[in-house]
Amino acid sequence: MNHKDRKQIGLAVVGCGTIGRIRAKLARDYPGVGWIGLCDLKSDIGGALRDDVDADFFTTDFRELLNRPEVTATIIATDENFHFAPTMLAIEKGHDLFIEKPLATDARQSQQILDAINAAGVDAVVGYTNRFRRRFLTVKERLITGQIGDVHSVVTRAFMNKMVPIATVQRTQERATLTPMVVSGTHSLDMSLWLLEGKTPTSVYAQSTDKVLGEWGTKDSTFGVFTMDDGSIFSMNISWALPEVWPGAVYGIEIGIVGSEGVIDIEDTHRDLVMATNFAQGAGYAPEGYTAPARHVEFLTSYPPGDLHLDQLWGPMREETNSWYQRIYTGQATPHATAADGHRNLLTTMAMDLSAKRGEAVQLPVDADELMRELT
Repeated sequence: MNHKDRKQIGLAVVGCGTIGRIRAKLARDYPGVGWIGLCDLKSDIGGALRDDVDADFFTTDFRELLNRPEVTATIIATDENFHFAPTMLAIEKGHDLFIEKPLATDARQSQQILDAINAAGVDAVVGYTNRFRRRFLTVKERLITGQIGDVHSVVTRAFMNKMVPIATVQRTQERATLTPMVVSGTHSLDMSLWLLEGKTPTSVYAQSTDKVLGEWGTKDSTFGVFTMDDGSIFSMNISWALPEVWPGAVYGIEIGIVGSEGVIDIEDTHRDLVMATNFAQGAGYAPEGYTAPARHVEFLTSYPPGDLHLDQLWGPMREETNSWYQRIYTGQATPHATAADGHRNLLTTMAMDLSAKRGEAVQLPVDADELMRELT
C-alpha cells in the first residue's frame, strides 16, 4: 500500500472490559487511528474508558456505534457468548475486524461468521496473543526453515489458575460450551497447530474430569490425543482447576516438538521469575462479586496480555494490537490468526469435548450441527 493511499482508521470497540480497555488505550496512541467509538452495556464501565481515552463517541447500543459513518474497523471484545450479533453487523458494514476468541461459542454461529467473512471479503483476525511472543515467533521461524526436519510428535501441557473459569462462567448461565478447551485450551491448541502448519488433524480421542469445577458447570481438565493427516501425533492437555493460590496469575504452558532431525522444548511456565512478598497479589481476572484468596507468591510475567510499567501495558498484547493497526493502516503481513484459524480451533476444541462425552475417538473435521446437538 502506498503511503499516500493510507486513510485514517475509524475504530469501534464493542466491549469495554479488561481487553477492550487495553486495545482502546493503545488505539489512542496509534497515529493511524483518527476516530474512536466505544460500546458497552454498562454505561459506567464504558463511560470511564471514554474519559480515559478521550473517545469521540460512546453508546450502550452496538448497532448505533457500528452504523456510524466514521467506523472503518471494529474490535469485538464482548463476553464470549455475545460475539455473534455485533460481528455479523460489522461484516455487513465491510469493516476490518479484530474478534476476540472464539468467533462464537455456538459452532453453527461460528460457521455463519466465517461464511459471511469469506462472502464479504473483509479482513478479519482472531485474538491469539501468544503468536506475538518472541519465544514462539523464533520457534515458528526455526520450523519454517526446517531446522528440526519433519515434525512427527508434539506434546502440549497447560496449567491454569481456577480464577479464570470462575470469572468466565460466573457471567452467564449458558455454560455448556464454556469448557477448559473451548475458552482457554484454545490458546495452546492454536499455538501448536500454528507451529504444525501444513498438518491437519484427522481424529481426536479425549477424556475430561470435573471433580472441582463441576459445581460451576464446567470441567476441570481435558486431555486429548490427535492423529494428523501425515501420521504424526499431537497430545493436548489442559487443567484450569489449579487452586486460586497457584502462583501463576493465569497460565503456564509446556510444548515439546520432535522432528526427524531435532527437537524443540519450550518451557513457558514463568517459573524463572518468582516473587514472594508479604503483600497480597491480585487476581489475573476478578469478576464482580468474586473475592480471590490472598496470594503471596507470584510467577511474574504469567499474565498473558503483558505487564504494566509507567501506566502502560508492555508485552504481547501491545505487539498484537499495534500490529493489527499497522496491518489495516499499511497493509503489512502479520502473524495474526485468521477467521478460518479461529473457526477451526473452535470446532477442534469442541470435538475434544465431544470425544470425552462419547468416550470414543471423533473423526475430524466434525459437523457444527452435530457438535451443538450433542454438547448442548
